[in-house]
Amino acid sequence: MAGSIDLHKISRFANLAIPSTAALAFLGGHFVSFYFHFLTVTFLLLTIINIFYLFIQKKHTILRNFGILGQARYIIESIGPEMRQYLFANDTEERPFNRIERSEIYRKSKGIDSASSFGSQLNFDNAEIKIRHSMYPIDRENIKQYALTFGEERGVKEPYTIHKPYIISAMSYGALGENAIRALSRGARLAGIAMNTGEGGIPKYHMAEGGELIFQMGTAKFGVRNDDSSLNTEKLKKLCAEPTIKMVEIKLSQGAKPGKGGLLPKEKITPEISTLRGVPMGQDVVSPAHHIECTCKKTTVAFIKNVQDACTIPVGIKLCLGKISDFHEIVLEMKAQDTFPDFIAIDGAEGGTGAAPKAFMDGYGMPLMPSLYAVNDILVREGVRNKLKIIAAGKLINSSKQFIALALGADAIYSARGFMLSIGCIQAMLCGNNTCPVGITTHDPSLQKGLIVQEKAKRVANYVHGLEHDFYEMLAAAGIKDTKNININQLYIPKDTALAGQINELQQKAPTPSA
Repeated sequence: MAGSIDLHKISRFANLAIPSTAALAFLGGHFVSFYFHFLTVTFLLLTIINIFYLFIQKKHTILRNFGILGQARYIIESIGPEMRQYLFANDTEERPFNRIERSEIYRKSKGIDSASSFGSQLNFDNAEIKIRHSMYPIDRENIKQYALTFGEERGVKEPYTIHKPYIISAMSYGALGENAIRALSRGARLAGIAMNTGEGGIPKYHMAEGGELIFQMGTAKFGVRNDDSSLNTEKLKKLCAEPTIKMVEIKLSQGAKPGKGGLLPKEKITPEISTLRGVPMGQDVVSPAHHIECTCKKTTVAFIKNVQDACTIPVGIKLCLGKISDFHEIVLEMKAQDTFPDFIAIDGAEGGTGAAPKAFMDGYGMPLMPSLYAVNDILVREGVRNKLKIIAAGKLINSSKQFIALALGADAIYSARGFMLSIGCIQAMLCGNNTCPVGITTHDPSLQKGLIVQEKAKRVANYVHGLEHDFYEMLAAAGIKDTKNININQLYIPKDTALAGQINELQQKAPTPSA
């Protein structure tokens, strides 16, 4: 094609020019000036590197065919995400969170007004769910303050009440470094919200800040396990006696990798993490795909009962919805055994994680919104919605999405990545490499040092205050005096949206109430 560039010819020329320049520089240094030898050394090194690429290494075809110029391809590829993020991508096209979404969180976390001007950059073409306002908005002071008590249905000895609808979702010490955990924990305490510990074993740094915690029990049961990954009841009782532990969450599955156990890459395992989790150094820590006690619906419900019997605090479960029929069957089993978790955390397939197989990250699980609708609908149809609370998780980083989740059946909101953004995450997507440039998902001291706990904790609190302000403003605009009255009627769900089709399908296939 006319005007096209023949990279092969250019590389052949460069591969000859580099040693030739080294030779000419050597002659110049010998006959003209010693200073030419600086070029001699430079081009001699380039020649040696080029010889290695062209004739010795065998892993990379591009380097073997094009030599040192081929390295430019790998350099450009490596900085491609940063170039797209800062120079080429527009404000609404990045994933998993676009620039508009991230900017709103950054501004809230800094205590800066997050209002925008000149109109929304989002779609208004029947492709998005919107919130219905009331013709008769109410004054904010007439809205009942949010409060939600876990464990009241079962009459637990130590129920737990939250006064804001936000909880920092599961992030373990291991997935995150010490400074990040302490900043989030301290920020949660300042904001008056709880934090989930993630499946990282004994939550040493979570507890160090004195906040209120939800202890997550993953399939490996780090911190409360026997050697075969079964539950050590005595260890669990001892941990739950800690004043900072307010609830226990049994993780059955996770949105980013449903059907797979957790993964902590060996690069992140320090001697301390090895001790806290009870795992060896130098190898990846892979949790089982399921709890050893949970092999069917009957044993799963029985396991929930066993954990509840061992604790005096609320006990719930976390899962990502796959087959709706599976969830319906386990609800029926809960009715049969008269055992219900104090809460169910629904994790959408769009959830994030530090490390997961791409096939699972991209291909498994139901998205959050239809999952919420299905779970709430089944619980209502079976007459047991009043037995437990629902927590929603999955990209719920801003007020409008959180309101939509509440309208579809959630009682409270989990967010992990929203709070990571609040303490400075730049979406570098290097969470599993121990090379996080802002010191959040790394245990490298040279990277962690940039994350100042005291300053970032303030940002967490600011973010929560900004969300709470929006929450009550939105309730006022919708004419809702009590948060318990938020429901699907507050949503405009265009028939062209995926959720509308999924809701219609679920309604047609909805299970009939059991006798």
